[in-house]
Amino acid sequence: MIRWTIFANLLLCGVLFGQSAVNEEKPKTTGAQSSNLASKPTTGAPQSHYQPNRFSKRAAEYYGLVWGVDSLSVKWVESGEVIRFAYHVLDADKARALNNKKDEPSLIDPRAGVKLVVPALEKVGQLRQSGTPETGKSYWMAFSNKGRLVKRGDHVVVVIGQFRADGLVVD
Repeated sequence: MIRWTIFANLLLCGVLFGQSAVNEEKPKTTGAQSSNLASKPTTGAPQSHYQPNRFSKRAAEYYGLVWGVDSLSVKWVESGEVIRFAYHVLDADKARALNNKKDEPSLIDPRAGVKLVVPALEKVGQLRQSGTPETGKSYWMAFSNKGRLVKRGDHVVVVIGQFRADGLVVD
């Protein structure tokens, strides 16, 4: 019981502040390699300024006009144990459907063959914002990714009642 409360508090803090615990290991170097690596960053992944479009301009216009939201994002947080879906509200009346408590949100990853749900913790409730949306504010919900089946780079579908966002890429 206490363990779940502590886990929920840590999870909420990480989700609210967008932080995740990632261990960064520096590669081992020998004497000859160390002088070459001194001038290069050792981040592990190649640096690229190219960011592919997460979805088309037409899709962004559709979500804005029909659902009153934009800036849809899906992020891999808390070392992959949680997938956070976030959006920005443009029109509170249209976006009301995304915050409806009666609709059970789900995140579907066809590659992994899984359907993730928003966990409901005993004392905290569901890990999602479900109050009345306000124009200009951003909202989020956290999906449990136990076993880390959904990976970074996967194309996923978020479904909340009649709302369906296809082809979102997990960052």
